[in-house]
Amino acid sequence: MFFTSAVKNLDGATFKSQYESTPGAILLDVRTPGEYEAGHIEGARNINIMSPYFSDAILELDKTKRVFVYCRSGNRSSHACIMLKEAGYTAYNLDGGIMEYR
Repeated sequence: MFFTSAVKNLDGATFKSQYESTPGAILLDVRTPGEYEAGHIEGARNINIMSPYFSDAILELDKTKRVFVYCRSGNRSSHACIMLKEAGYTAYNLDGGIMEYR
């Protein structure tokens, strides 16, 4: 089990509001490319957490920017937020996944 206290979970309305009001914020979709292509939040960058290159890819993100992370249900994005935090980023998880963004 991972430590959920390390994850900053935000409900859909708060996530959207904070993302949209944070200058230069990064919106990160950690689903598979197929899921991303089927529909994503406008402006999101797709880095598949299931990829063996995920850890390297997130290190290319700007550590001075806040990262808002989502997936389908909030599970994969929670794991991604833990990894981002361990790498020195400030990250926020969309609790409940992409369907909660609306």
